Amino acid sequence: MYDFTSLLQLQCEPSFIEDRLKLYETLKKEHDALLAYRAANETKPIKITLTDGKIVNGESWKTTPYQLAVGISQGLASNAIIAKVNGELWDLDRPLEGDCTLELLTFDDEEAQAVYWHSSAHILGEAMEGFYGGCLCYGPPIENGFYYDMYIEDRGVSSTEFPALENRCKNIIKEKQPFERLEVKKEILLDMFKVNLWSTCDSGMMICGPLIDLCRGPHVRHTGKIKALKIFKNSSTYWEGKADMETLQRIYGISFPDNKMMKEWEKFQEEARNRDHRKIGKEQELFFFHDLSPGSCFFLPRGAFLYNTLTDFIREEYHRRNFTEVVSPNIFNSKLWETSGHWQHYSENMFSFEIEKETFALKPMNCPGHCLMFAHRPRSWREMPLRLADFGVLHRNELSGTLSGLTRVRRFQQDDAHIFCTIEQVAQGGCGCLIPGGIQGQAGCGSGQPDLMVGNPAHSKGLELGDPCGPFQPRPFYDSQIDIKIKDALGRYHQCATIQLDFQLPIRFNLTYVGKDGDDKKRPVIIHRAVLGSVERMIAILAENYGGKWPFWLSPRQVMVVPVGPTSEEYARQVCTEFFEAGFMSDVDLDQSCTLNKKIRNAQLAQYNFILVVGEKEKANHAVNVRTRDNKVHGEISVSSAIEKLKKFKSLRLPNAEEEF
Repeated sequence: MYDFTSLLQLQCEPSFIEDRLKLYETLKKEHDALLAYRAANETKPIKITLTDGKIVNGESWKTTPYQLAVGISQGLASNAIIAKVNGELWDLDRPLEGDCTLELLTFDDEEAQAVYWHSSAHILGEAMEGFYGGCLCYGPPIENGFYYDMYIEDRGVSSTEFPALENRCKNIIKEKQPFERLEVKKEILLDMFKVNLWSTCDSGMMICGPLIDLCRGPHVRHTGKIKALKIFKNSSTYWEGKADMETLQRIYGISFPDNKMMKEWEKFQEEARNRDHRKIGKEQELFFFHDLSPGSCFFLPRGAFLYNTLTDFIREEYHRRNFTEVVSPNIFNSKLWETSGHWQHYSENMFSFEIEKETFALKPMNCPGHCLMFAHRPRSWREMPLRLADFGVLHRNELSGTLSGLTRVRRFQQDDAHIFCTIEQVAQGGCGCLIPGGIQGQAGCGSGQPDLMVGNPAHSKGLELGDPCGPFQPRPFYDSQIDIKIKDALGRYHQCATIQLDFQLPIRFNLTYVGKDGDDKKRPVIIHRAVLGSVERMIAILAENYGGKWPFWLSPRQVMVVPVGPTSEEYARQVCTEFFEAGFMSDVDLDQSCTLNKKIRNAQLAQYNFILVVGEKEKANHAVNVRTRDNKVHGEISVSSAIEKLKKFKSLRLPNAEEEF
């Protein structure tokens, strides 16, 4: 283990800080002298091609991207976050070295956002170092914002300290501390930091005010470019993510080029908190978690209805596409692989297998089990494509700190399906493997995102899958994988469904079939297919997308029967039973302490799709008076007609059944 305690003692000593800064000053003088020499002796005219095709003149080792931005417009110079030179991210104040293409990136570019948040992390790191006196470890940008890890020995971080940290950050921003960049050899870095904490860092170092950090960059020009910064969360983690290593304190932040963007982000966060699936799950009594089984969800009756409705939807799709459902064990947990020389534990949530002196990492899945099913007897081309579907339960040993409601669990169910087919069947698009648009289409929109997996892309080049269905138009299979991303009501993207073309597992499991020509060594191709991905994660996504306002076919609260008075209660029970026996989630409100209007309002707040009011008039006609959770009144209709209508809406999975009634 790394000796954080000794490092902490060193860092707290003024002499250590002073020595580090002195060494930096020496290195900086050498660096500046080299630049000055090059500017005086190696400079030459260069041509810079801008994004609009215009070519401007410059001088090597003198002209910087920022100078060119100023020449174009002051607005561009002010808004530019980072440059891109010949496709490489480049500090705005770093001199150009030769003829090049130049692109100036603003905050609306994802790469520029990463640089902006990475630079903001250094500001947070400087504030943390001054406030806690601990040892900074790692501070990267993330999808939305940044964080910094720090070792603080025997204390934690409290959210009550956030305002003080933010004030320190604001002072650093006001000082407009420049981000200075040096290229330094690893040996010098190890001498400067005294202890080998960053053994993977070969070169690179930056300084921001009193903070000297190991970083290759690039960064914004100075801290004043960060206009709005907020610290919003903290947690504990382990050094390098290993549970047997030291505990670190992690602090998260977010920053923007103006306050308006920060206010919009805060508004979005408030909306996201209101839609949090953990909050909805508790309020609507769908599921809960317990310390006796961390990371394993307990689905209550209404949550089980959601769960079963989703799996039934996929089973219908499997049946329509001629998949055969099987049950295979999670062989990663079996003695078979514990005793086999080909398999070994790889990490906390991954496994690897070694065949032909190659090691391949796999996350828990049903694929190997289906391969064994294919191989348990000889196969013929006449059986192809062989389609296997599996709703097996999987387990993944996630670290306790990473568990997050239904989105990251230790026990989950996956709608795995695999198609074993010939290469000709893949090319002809006859395998029926594409993702249906039913659930994802209602959650948002999808888009194909190819991502190369283990294997040779030449195997799959030019192959296309026909018969696109739902709202998706997947790209041709030039790579080995298509991930379907769905966008929810808050504009967030989630990757759940996937299709993967696999030439590797058939080789590694030695899968063969007898071809038309009698060759008994033909290799099948495997197409991995998942629609929901994790059922648990899909429930979380849908809960937050709908904000708990479920569409009728999926709703755990479909019908509430409300009697107008005590004399109608028996008829209300009868109506509730009829709807329940017809397959609907129905309830009846017999609380005599509430007025009729109060009962209706309670049902609407509980997100019952339909409220059926019954009195003596409805009893005489064997009818119900229908209104919706949005208080739209449809009026009186017979019970039999209402049941038929709702059955139709449910079978069609209408997203707006309340308006269509």
